Amino acid sequence: MNLPVQRNGLRAEPLGGTRETRTPTVEDGRIWEIRRQPSLRLTRRRAFLQSGLGLLGVAVGGGTRLCTGQKPPVTGSTAIDGDDAHQPNWAHGVTMTVGPTTLGSDKADLLGDSDKVIQAAVDYVARLGGGTVQVLPGTYLFRNAVHLPSRIRLLGSGADTVLSKSPSNTVELSDDSDWYDQEITLKDAAGFRVGDGVVLQGKNPHHGGRTVIKRTLVAKSGNRLKLNDGLRENLWLQGKPTCSSLFPLLTSECHSDILIENITLDGNKGANENLNGNYAGCIFFQDCNRCTMRKVEARNYNGDGISFQVCHDVIVEDCFCHDNANLGVHPGSGSQRPVIRNNRLVRNAIGIFWCWGVRYGLAEGNHMDANRDYGTSIGHRDTDNVIRDNQITNSGKVGVLFRQPSGGQNFWPNRNLLERNRIVNSGGNDGIGIDVMGHPRGIRIVGNQLIEKRGPAKRIGIRIGLDVGSVTLTDNRVEGFSVDVLDRRKRG
Repeated sequence: MNLPVQRNGLRAEPLGGTRETRTPTVEDGRIWEIRRQPSLRLTRRRAFLQSGLGLLGVAVGGGTRLCTGQKPPVTGSTAIDGDDAHQPNWAHGVTMTVGPTTLGSDKADLLGDSDKVIQAAVDYVARLGGGTVQVLPGTYLFRNAVHLPSRIRLLGSGADTVLSKSPSNTVELSDDSDWYDQEITLKDAAGFRVGDGVVLQGKNPHHGGRTVIKRTLVAKSGNRLKLNDGLRENLWLQGKPTCSSLFPLLTSECHSDILIENITLDGNKGANENLNGNYAGCIFFQDCNRCTMRKVEARNYNGDGISFQVCHDVIVEDCFCHDNANLGVHPGSGSQRPVIRNNRLVRNAIGIFWCWGVRYGLAEGNHMDANRDYGTSIGHRDTDNVIRDNQITNSGKVGVLFRQPSGGQNFWPNRNLLERNRIVNSGGNDGIGIDVMGHPRGIRIVGNQLIEKRGPAKRIGIRIGLDVGSVTLTDNRVEGFSVDVLDRRKRG
């Protein structure tokens, strides 16, 4: 057996030997792609031939030797202008406190109970390069979203810090507005104020689809309102356009490195119209990176609790999303590598809704209970995700749904792993624990418990549709159903 040898402080492999490095995808929770790399000895020979010196490494600092192509390690970093990859661990950073006026100026940096005071604190901290805005106990009533820039931590006091939404108001437009306009005219603008967040909606006059535009009101004269930005869509009266005071409570667009922690968001569902989760929610992110929501309660929104669209490396953990009209957590279109962990998702329409093209995500340790339609739903090009160690109980229709997308050649949720979940009491008399529809392939359903405690009726543990591709069923416990596994696929 040829063993590595140590020569001149360098580790050398036998000629022709290889090293293996691994990058995770999804197999058994992780699929390992083995990348074979040249041995150290081969690397030594190549380095010799390329340099003419035969040197494999160089000494750095106190004598650390580096292989060819290896960068020196960063130690004892200092603050360098523009370098946001390496910074010293400062003992104190920028922090602004916000509190209600009843506290007094000696208790908080800024006093108020609206979105404006929190936005002012956020903008101040952002101007200094980022930091923490601490929202002290109190109830804050919003007329617009708080917009979060990069490198901001918004910290509350748990259940004692409540951000709530004012009642919505919807009024029809009274005049046509073209795509280049930056103003609208309403039939009655009395209920709107400068600074309000609004959504403009109507039927597109060209293709008949829905137009949705989010803006802020920045000036007002009678029933004419100026917007913070141009429309970029035609709002013509033939499409019956409206203006509504609807917005997310916390939002960000095209930013990164944001943390929202230990705070309560209440969407005041009973006094607000519905707004689709592609545009809003208690929290809504668009085109962001590395955002984390931790110990957040997102409740009573007439839409989604937490939604993020085309956002990457988002973490939602230890949150409580409940009693929202639509989705508890909505990893939206194109979002890569989301982590949804240890959350309670209760009494929403769907606990977790994997939207379009969500890949390499992890949903682990969540409790999804009493969601009106599905515990979790996964579909259009949502591939290579892991759904593991969740409790999915009392779902209104199906515990776990693999949706059937429409159109396209390969729109299926392929290569997803469903592992060690406990799925209890799914749907009505014809409910289904796990329903696999469409044409997906490479689905693995491993080590799950599917339990029905209300009697078998017409209930099915696992249903596999007629056109489904490869499905692996291993070590699942199925109890109390009229049919444990119904596989409708054609057999040879």
